[in-house]
Order: sequence, then C-alpha cells, then structure tokens
Amino acid sequence: MPYTVALDTFHGPLDLLLYLVKRNEVDILDIPIAQLADQFLAYMQAMRELDLEFAGEFLVMTATLMEIKSRSLLPGEAQEAEGDKPDPRRELVRQLLEYRKFKDAAVALEAKAEEAGTRLPRQEPPEPTPDQGPKVRAVELWDLVSAFARLMRETQSLQPATIAVDDTPQHVYEAQIKERIIANGGRLSFRDAFTPPYFKARLIGIFLAILELIRHRAIGMEQSEPDSDIELVELPPAVE
Repeated sequence: MPYTVALDTFHGPLDLLLYLVKRNEVDILDIPIAQLADQFLAYMQAMRELDLEFAGEFLVMTATLMEIKSRSLLPGEAQEAEGDKPDPRRELVRQLLEYRKFKDAAVALEAKAEEAGTRLPRQEPPEPTPDQGPKVRAVELWDLVSAFARLMRETQSLQPATIAVDDTPQHVYEAQIKERIIANGGRLSFRDAFTPPYFKARLIGIFLAILELIRHRAIGMEQSEPDSDIELVELPPAVE
C-alpha cells in the first residue's frame, strides 16, 4: 500500500515558480525558462519522493514549461515559423505578475495583523537589547522541501535496499520535535530533527510532523542565507 499524504501547504505551481524566480534572482519579465524548467522538474521529483498528492495544475505547469523550453531550443528558422502562434511565455509572465501582486498584498495584510496582535494597552515597551543576534531571512516552505530533498539523497544512499514500515503516529513525532527544540535552547537544526534509522517512511513521517507544527505556528523557521542550514525555532504561544 503506497504511503500517500495530501497537504494543503503547497499553494500551487505559480507559488513554486515565483519562488524559483526569487531564488535565482532573475527578472520576472525575462525568465530563463530552460534553467527554471529543470529546477521545477527537480522539485516535482522531490514531491513524488514525498508521495504527496498534488493537483493537476503542477502537471499543466510542467507541460507549459517544457513547451516553452523546447521552443527556445528550436533553430532560428523554426522559431520564425512559430511566430504566428500565441506565446505561452508571455501568458506565464502575466500570471506570475498577477500572482505576485496578490501574494505581496496577503503578506502585507498578515504583517499588519501580527503587528496589531502584539499591541498591549497600558504596558511599558520592553527595554531594547544590545545584542539582536544574527540577521535571518524569511524561509519559505519550498526552502524546506529543497533541504529535505538533499537530506533524502544523502541518507538514502547509505541505507540498505530494504523496505521498512513506519507506523509511528504523527503526533508522537510532533511531540518529540517540540521536546528536542525546547531541550536545545529553543532552536534545532532542521537536519538534526531527523534521527536514525533513516528509512524513507520514517523521514517522511518526521518531515510531515514538522510541516504540521509550522502550519499551527507551534514552531518557526530561520535561515541566515540561501542554501544555509535551516533552523527550527520555538515560537511563543499565540495571544488570544
């Protein structure tokens, strides 16, 4: 029986494509389709490794990217012959710009809501602390998928070719992760959250527990720079 999990965490192909545009620091109006198409396929493969159920829109986006990439590889004469056909790249850029506009608006509204939630009347502001700690960047869930894919590649190559079944309830993994974060001073390396044995089913179970904790804002993520170690951090309880 396949180990299949359905999640609403990953927002769709445009979200992944916009993440890749930002990660590669390219102009959204001049996207290097060949480069991003290969990276998009790599993330699709990682999601298959996770046995996640994802919507058909990801497959449609994959087909669109491959069509645009194949057009870019055609000789000049063939590209001129294709000139009368609608350009799917232009439509893709339009969708990305529209998606980015709404996503930026959603982030701004969420930031204002969090700021309003931290306002407590008739209390003195806390004393500023001289050491603010290292600067961190916002971590997206696609960063987490990328880190997990690397972990899977490294650990699975060391495991014997055996099939292991993991029937540990997810809430058990969630409790273990929270306990380890607290015991480690409120932060834990993403990689250190995974303990032996490194069987695929166990790795997936731990990863899904991390996603669930993040979804419920029980823990957060921090990263100093792209591709550096991601740290899981304890979050204060939400103010009612």
